[in-house]
Amino acid sequence: MRSPTSPDAIPSAARTRVRRFTLAATALGSALAFIDTTVVVVALPTIERDLELGLTGQQWVVLSYSIALAGFYLVAGAAGDRFGRRRMFVWGIAGFAAASALAGVAPNEGVLVLARALQGVAGAFLTTNSLALLRATYGRDAGRAIGLWTALTGAAIIAGPPIGGALVEWASWRWIFFINLPIAAVTLALIAACPEPKATSGERRGFDLLGALLAACGFGFLAFGLVQGQESGFAQVTWALILGVVALIAFPFVERRARNPMLPAALFSRPAFVGANVETFFVYGALGGFVFFFSIFLQFLGFSAFEAGLANLPMGIIIIALSPFLGRRADSRGPRGLLTIGPLLVAAGMALMLGIDERSDFWTFGVPGLLVMALGLAYVVAPITSTALASASADLSGIAAGVNQTVSRVGNLVAVVIAGLIVTLVFQHVTGDSEAVPLRLGETSDSLRNGSVDAFRAALGVCIAFALVAALVATRMLPRGPIKAAEPGS
Repeated sequence: MRSPTSPDAIPSAARTRVRRFTLAATALGSALAFIDTTVVVVALPTIERDLELGLTGQQWVVLSYSIALAGFYLVAGAAGDRFGRRRMFVWGIAGFAAASALAGVAPNEGVLVLARALQGVAGAFLTTNSLALLRATYGRDAGRAIGLWTALTGAAIIAGPPIGGALVEWASWRWIFFINLPIAAVTLALIAACPEPKATSGERRGFDLLGALLAACGFGFLAFGLVQGQESGFAQVTWALILGVVALIAFPFVERRARNPMLPAALFSRPAFVGANVETFFVYGALGGFVFFFSIFLQFLGFSAFEAGLANLPMGIIIIALSPFLGRRADSRGPRGLLTIGPLLVAAGMALMLGIDERSDFWTFGVPGLLVMALGLAYVVAPITSTALASASADLSGIAAGVNQTVSRVGNLVAVVIAGLIVTLVFQHVTGDSEAVPLRLGETSDSLRNGSVDAFRAALGVCIAFALVAALVATRMLPRGPIKAAEPGS
């Protein structure tokens, strides 16, 4: 492994080359993690039919990934700060490829859910350390770099669902996992040309093993209890909820006494850092709940997996076009305005989609809603990440990225769980059938179809509420002006 190298010690031409290779590698590597979220959702109805998952099984295929991400983001960020961000990024890519191969050959629900959880662990290491690598490599230009990272990642993401839909429709859903292997190989080749950035603080911080274990157990057990409680009853998973709560309560006490705490208290003395992460929870909650149910709903209405994948194109194109500009604008003028307008537009776009009742309504309400929602996301995605990272000192960029990514996944998880519970309750109330599966492909019963449409609208209501709260958070907790760079250790 190459020794850490300060970007300032590299000649200008070589530094530009290193920046470009780092940006390409981190964007492509992170795209692996993000693509698998959207592509898997497009494939869920087909996977459900082949492996007989039911709605709860479909949720587990998505949420096992989110639970693992939420449990290991902080660990991954701290490990990157301690052992090297490039090294942890490489291990994350390799682990993600291995887990993808396992998912591709999964013979049943249990193996598929296990593989998705392993993808989540690896994804935590590659996404968190990709952002930290950008911060370390680009320095003061990190806001623009994150905007470009968002655009490049978005390019891969918009290509992912149509390609995934085509694979599902004309090959096999298993290829949505196998296709990750050549992408991982290219990413490893790119990052091999980049040296390890030098630690800003001058020496690597210690690794807080006990804090890492408590964070992983706290988020993991709590998320498991919330999801599994819907199916088996919360009384059956009380042990998991108790363990999760106890671990999270113990975490701050352990951190106060740790010599090198995984989550330094200084981070939370920065109001912009706290505000950016609270808003992240609600914005990504709204987005996660929407993405999960919208692709399933489109196929329920009669669109093919490929067509449902194409529906992501408007959002992706707009985010790609605007993210670099809006990332720079957040750095130069401050994030409050952007991060207030963005969630309001997201909520407005989702509200338009409440008018969808059948396939033909997609063109009347769905397309305009997606365009408005995409504009709102462009206002949010790069600025909110840039704000969270800029609020922390460079030596804590790994753990700052870990916190932000953890919060986004926890928000996603909570919204999907709440929306899933609401979908089930509304569907059963409307249909009076506790055995039928909402939003199932090929449904012919008018009663069950009407119940599914009402259930989808209820899920949209949950997502709209999350987006509106995010806008309120921005007005109350984020500064008007630019974020000032924090000193090392703060």
